[in-house]
This record gives sequence, C-alpha cells and structure tokens, in this order.
Amino acid sequence: MLEPAAIDRLRENLLAAGYTLDAVADRLGEAGLAGLGRNSSLAAGRALAGADDPQATAIRLWLLQQPVPSGSLGWLDTSHLRGAGLIAGSDELRATVELKPYGSEARQGWICSDQTPLDTRVVRPRPDFVLGASPASTTLAQLVPRVRAGSALDLGTGCGIQSVHLADHAERVVATDLNPRALDLARITLGLNQVSAELRLGSLYEPVAEELFDLVVTNPPYVMSPPGGGLVYREGGFAGDGLMREVVSGVPLNPGGLLVVLGNWAVVEGRPWAERVAEWIPAGHDALVLQREALDPYEYIEIWLADAGLAGTPEYLPAYRDWLQYFDSQRISGVGMGWIFVRRSGSAQPDLRLEEWPHAVHQPVGEAVLAHFDGIEGSRWPDERVLAATWRRSDDLRQETLGAPGAADPEYIVLRQAGGLGRAVTADTALAAVVGACDGDLPLGMLVDAVAHLLEVDAAALAADVLSHLRPLIAEGLVVHSDSQETQSEGFGSAITLEGEPRRADG
Repeated sequence: MLEPAAIDRLRENLLAAGYTLDAVADRLGEAGLAGLGRNSSLAAGRALAGADDPQATAIRLWLLQQPVPSGSLGWLDTSHLRGAGLIAGSDELRATVELKPYGSEARQGWICSDQTPLDTRVVRPRPDFVLGASPASTTLAQLVPRVRAGSALDLGTGCGIQSVHLADHAERVVATDLNPRALDLARITLGLNQVSAELRLGSLYEPVAEELFDLVVTNPPYVMSPPGGGLVYREGGFAGDGLMREVVSGVPLNPGGLLVVLGNWAVVEGRPWAERVAEWIPAGHDALVLQREALDPYEYIEIWLADAGLAGTPEYLPAYRDWLQYFDSQRISGVGMGWIFVRRSGSAQPDLRLEEWPHAVHQPVGEAVLAHFDGIEGSRWPDERVLAATWRRSDDLRQETLGAPGAADPEYIVLRQAGGLGRAVTADTALAAVVGACDGDLPLGMLVDAVAHLLEVDAAALAADVLSHLRPLIAEGLVVHSDSQETQSEGFGSAITLEGEPRRADG
C-alpha cells in the first residue's frame, strides 16, 4: 500500500502539522473529545472555528472525515497517498482511512484503520473492514503485563495496535492476520510509530507453525454469528465459540509463557460456562478466566446487528430471526464476555480458576494477573517452607475496618487490593496483624509466634489457622515471597486515546 519511505514522509508531515495526541486534545478541548467519544463530530468541528491552519485541516481530513480543499494541503505530500488510495478526490480531498493520534505516557503516534461512522450515519462495514482503536483493543493492551519478553505474537493484529504496545517490551514481535488489508494498514501503523514486527498472512496459528512464544496476545474475531457472515474482523467462521476454543487450546507457548485473550464464549443449556471453558485449557497450563459480563441472546444479537449496519434496514428482522434460530440449534442460552489468561507452568496439577468477576478493576491489571500466576507455586509449598520463608504484602494492599461508630473494636477487617483486580478478603485480628507485619524482613514463623504472644494464644494453633487463610492471599498475589520483584509497567504503558469507538464491546 505505502512504501516505507512514503510512511516516513507521512509521519514527518503529521508532526510538522502538529497532528499529535496532546496537541489535538488541547485543540479540541473536553467537549470536543467527549463528542468524539460518542461518535459525534459537531463539538470538535466547532472547536476548530473555521480555522484553516495545517493542524485544523489534518483534524478535519483524518479525524472528522470531512472534505478539505486540495489547496489547503500544501503541507502534506499527497502524491503517494493518492496512489495508495488513502485519500481521494480532486478539488476537494477526502480521506478513505482514519489516521488517529494515539499514545501513552511513553510514546505518541498514530493508528491507521478504516473509518468509524460519525454522527449517527449507518454504514455497512466492507467485508475486509479493519477496526481501529476501540474499547476492546485498549482494554486488551492493559491486560498484558509490561515485562520483558523474548518473543511475542499478536494474533489477529488488525490495525496493528497491539504490536505497537508489544514492541516496547518484546525483543521480537510477530503479527498475523487472515485479512490482507489488515496487514497493509498495520504496516502503516507500525511505520508511523517507528516500531517493527514480522507481518504474516494466515489463519490462527498456521503462520507460526512450529514456533513458540513467551507472550501471545489476541482479541480474536469471536462473534458467534450464523454461517455465512462475511465480516472478517469479527467473525471467524467457526460454529459457536469454536474459534475461541482453538485460540486457547492450541496456544504455542514457551515454558512460562503467557496467553492473554479478550473475547466471549457460549453459555450452553445444561452446562456451567466454567466447566466448558475449563476444557479448553491445555494440559500443563495454569489458567485464570474472568467472566466480566453475561448477556442474553437478544442483547448480544442486537449489539452485533447494529455493528453490521443493519439497524433500520429491511434486512434487520430476518437477520435477527436467523441468528435466534442459529443460537437455538447450538443450544446457546447466553453469552459470557471476559478475559482469559493461560500460563504454561508444566504443572502435573494445573491451577484453574474460572470465576464471575463483574466488579470494578483498576487498569492496567496485567501486573496483578502475573502476580497471581507467580503466587500459585508458593501457595502450594509445605507448611514448614511457608513458615520459614520471608513474605511481604503487595504494595497496593490496604486494610479497611468496618463497625459501629465509637466501638472499641471493628466488626470486620477487610484486606483489599487497591489496584489490579481489586480483590478483597475478610480477616480476623491475628491474620491482619501477621499480614501487616509481612515486610520481607522476618520469616513468617517468627511473625506468627510474635502475634500469638501478643494475643496470648497457642502459637501452633495460630500458625495452622493463619496458613489456611494466607495461602489464598499468596495465590492471588496479595502477599508475595520477598525474593520476588513486583512487576512494573514499562514501555507503552496505559493506552491513551482521543475517543473510544463502541463498535466492539470491551469484554
């Protein structure tokens, strides 16, 4: 589509025009940004107040999808963009793709994708539509631990947004997609952000056969639609949630490697969802699966019919009925949406935790997930080893007390994670005292003995009670072995966008 030299020139043009995330956000203001978050361009357009400087023209062209006079684009090298089909017209020029400023605390760049309809326009996506930065993609980026990795796979890269993130903490990134046009636009995204990745065409893990990775990240085309759906970016052509099963069960991980998935799964009549999804986990792999939301078939179907641009058309009701019949044939009574994390531990008895988690979380949660997997081994140590080890509470662990005003003692003590998943457990006075003393200096056994002395209780009995309640805290990463280092975000960090696009739910 665009040669590397032309992409470099485009980047120079965008920088010279001041078309960067911070500058555009300042220009449009809170109301303009909020409007774009609702897919409305009017507030942003008014913020430009008829200005025709390069930055205003760039915003109209690439972000607001408005025609601009060709004479106002003297700052932009349009020859290669015309040849590549990224802009069209003669006296007035229109963009055929969206170049959206995108960034984080560490980097500012752009995402190249297809345009999202603005101002209530109903547009049917082309079959090879390429989705841009969306709530789903930014959520996925914050589920991934920002730790160094030798190799990372961006499965179903789309516009390339995940590869941009991965390139900051992975030595090598491979990005695959079944859609050739997605790879064309991803190549522009990567070039504009000055990051590199190996782009490969193919379905699922076929392009990386015989390869293993330290990290696999994906928001696959998980939509469970009737056969014949032609939207490649969202429909994988598998029956039911078969594509999600293939993504999880076939993941090619190195020992210790991690898979991060945002997607959905079927709730089938007569079987708990967790029982079905647990069958997807490969042998020797630990897993954490969090169902963030459950939808009934009607709500789910309505979301995706609107996404396909069928709302208000004669095809809407027939398509709705076809979808309901398909769900009936698959015995799908609901849809679970959420996150799947799988780690290749090599354990003969893998730890599988699948739970409903509709509660508020504190993004990014990637480090909390990694702490959970790191804590599994320690939580299984024999009592003697746990008591002999030194432990420390996680930096984000807080203690809350609940009770009647003026009471001498609280009725409840809650240990709550102030970051990550926001997990909370109730504790008695002894457990809270022991956890509070876990600062990595003294062995747990000595702390238990000291608390037993203060409370005037039997040390052996207290040790047994504390251990039974402490092991879950270790497994959840709320109490960590003093030799471990709490992971720190690095590289791209938390995603920052001009606006969200409601084309896809965030799981």
